[in-house]
Order: sequence, then structure tokens, then C-alpha cells
Amino acid sequence: MIDNISEIYFETYGCTANQNSTEIMKGLVKQAGINLTSNSDFADLIIINSCIVKEATQNKIQRRLQDLLNSDKKIILAGCLPSVDKNLFQEHLGRNLFLLGTFNVKNLIDLIQDIKNNSYELEKYLKQRNEIKSNLPKISENKLIGINQISEGCLGECAYCIVRLAKGKLFSYPKEKIIESVQNDINAGCKEIWITSQDNAAYGTDEGKFCLPGLLNSILEIPGRFYVRIGMMSPNNVLKILPELIETYKNPKMFKFLHIPIQSSSDKILKDMNRKYNSKDILKIVSEFKKQIPEITIATDIIIGYPGETDEDWNQTLKVIKEIQPEILNRSNFSPHKKTPAGRLPQLNPDIINSRANELMKLHLDICNKNQEKYLNQTLPVLIDSKGFENTWLGRTENYKLVAVQSRDKLLGKKVNVKINKLTPHYLIGEESE
Repeated sequence: MIDNISEIYFETYGCTANQNSTEIMKGLVKQAGINLTSNSDFADLIIINSCIVKEATQNKIQRRLQDLLNSDKKIILAGCLPSVDKNLFQEHLGRNLFLLGTFNVKNLIDLIQDIKNNSYELEKYLKQRNEIKSNLPKISENKLIGINQISEGCLGECAYCIVRLAKGKLFSYPKEKIIESVQNDINAGCKEIWITSQDNAAYGTDEGKFCLPGLLNSILEIPGRFYVRIGMMSPNNVLKILPELIETYKNPKMFKFLHIPIQSSSDKILKDMNRKYNSKDILKIVSEFKKQIPEITIATDIIIGYPGETDEDWNQTLKVIKEIQPEILNRSNFSPHKKTPAGRLPQLNPDIINSRANELMKLHLDICNKNQEKYLNQTLPVLIDSKGFENTWLGRTENYKLVAVQSRDKLLGKKVNVKINKLTPHYLIGEESE
């Protein structure tokens, strides 16, 4: 235990990679003999793992920080926000606010020791370096899910993206370290392995190779009963490995779940965004996957109201959404960041953006309701990975459909057959069946 710091509270915002970084930090804290608390009032130190993808989230974190700093608690701000804006709350730096960049997660205990010794140096914990976040101690909220980062950063230059400034250029972790980490998760009882990074399809391209299919195949060869979920992949990199990736997805251990963030389907807007693909590429990827894996679940991301987006551009996006029929759609109103090229462009009228957001929400709701119809009265194998309210359990089908199962039995971690007797737009409801 480090003197004067016996209880630490964590708060996490953002993506799956951020969640994994928090798991790692918790593991390092526990390994150092410091207790974790779920109540910030009892904590000697609060660690906030931040996100800056959306301006609204960043503002929420900054308001939360202000409240905590007014209470004189010692705070470590980790994640993307300090890596982009180190002058945040300047008057508190080194007094009761300390920054930990995205490249320095493994230095957390050194930072805590420096706080105790009043020897904190700002730049020491914001230094950019290649840090391998694999095969490290971690404490997970869900013991059945093993989150594994495979790289940091990306090679893209999207005009709107602030994350690349925080995460830096692509650094792919060594394959053997990732395999060891996954093996440890499986040995610990994980039933789902989540592969995550800023762009999983780019894995290995920093060394001139597209290595994702090979990595996935090696993971799938590990003995055991588990599923692999691959997180988001940029379309331009998916195209380079499309045949190999589809073959890998056919493995029975792979969740049939494809997350490709298209952001827009207007070729003009995609060019303005500096995305390296077009609408035909999007349709080709989804068409090829659905042709060979008809039951696959498609997830995508859309930015609404990008600077210069006309009605014609927006209608092109709606047209492609109707064609690819995504069952999961993450909608974001354009969020300007002054440090990005797009953040300095004239912004669209908020009323136009809100109108388009409502139009997209209605379209997606219709798509979801239509897609769900085929599951009514079907009996599906479901892996139960979490507990719901009372006698309800939550799980995933082989194509990653969310299912609520009503049962008095203890089902956590089990694969059960479920007869679907009720539909909602975003999940199925059923009962355990023989």
C-alpha cells in the first residue's frame, strides 16, 4: 500500500479500448496493494479515464472534474483529454490534479508514488511512446468478457477526428503478446473475447502488412469454448483483406458481427472528411459479407451534419443505410474540435442537423423492427453473459443479437436454447427451451 492512499475510485468514459485501459489500471492498483472503492466519497484518489470523441462528452467530463476539484480530492485525469489539452484547469495542475496520457498507463503506480512524494512532473506522464497494453493484470466488470487491445492509434488523417491527436500513429502490438493475453482470459473463464483498437483492420499495416486475419485465426485455434467479437474496422482497410476476413468469420467461434463505421455515404462528404473509400466500397463490403454469411449483424456509425453536407449528400446517406440495413447504428451530430481541420469550417444550422437526426432515427427504427420479425417463434442458441433484473438474464446469439431470457435458473456463462416469444426494436425476449 502507498502511504496516505488506501482507496481509489475509477470513472470511465468512451470506447471499449478505454474500458480495457481502466481494467488494466485497476489491476495495477490492486497488485500494488491499494483497495478499489465503488463510492467516490470514500476515495483518497479519483481516477477519471476520459474520452474526447464527442464535444458533449468532453464537456460532461470537464464539469465533473470541476465539481471534484472543488471538493479538494486528488484527481488523476487519464485517457485522451490530457493528451490533447494538458493546460486544462491549469491552476490545479500538480496541486490536486495530475495528468496521465494514453501512452503511460503502465506508469500509473509510479505516478501515484510521485503524488505521495510531491515529486510530480507533468511531461513525464504525457510523453509519447509505444506502450504494449497486452498480457497485463486487469480487473474486469464482467468476468465472462475478455477485452484485448491489439494496437494503439491509426494511420488515417480524417479531417474531423481529434482522437488521432491523442492516440498518435498506429502501433500494432506483438502477436504473441496478444495471444498470451487472450489465453489468460480463456483460462480465467472468459466466454467472449473482444478484439478492440481504433481500427482493427489496420493491424500490422504500420509494418507494411495486413495481419488481422492471421491474428484472428491464431486466436480461434486456442482450445476452449468461447466466441470472438471483432470491433470496428475502417472500410478502406477491410477492402484489402475482404476475402480472407470473410473466411475467418465463417469459423463457428466468431460472432457474426461486422462493425464498419461509414460516417457518410456521400462521396463528396467522404472526400471532404478525408476518408479513403466511397459509397460503392461500402456496398461491396456489406454485399459480400451478406452473400456468404446471410445472418450477419451489421453495425455502423454516422456523422450527421458534417460541414458542407447538402440535402443531396444527406439523401445519399439515407439511401445507402436503406440498402445495408444496419441493425446497430451509432448516430453522432457533428462535433467540432478546433484542433481539427473540420472544426474550423462553417457549421450547419443546428435545426437542420436535428431534423436529419430525427429522420435517421425513424429510418433505423423501421429497419430494426423489420429485421426482428424473422426471429419470432424461433429457437436460438444464446450465450448468457450478464444478469438483468430479477429473473432475467442477458445474452448473445451467434450473430450477436441481444436476447433477454426469463428463467429462475442460474444461467450466467451457459449456452442455452431460447424460444423467442416477444420482439423489441433492439433486442429479443424469450424463455429457455429444451
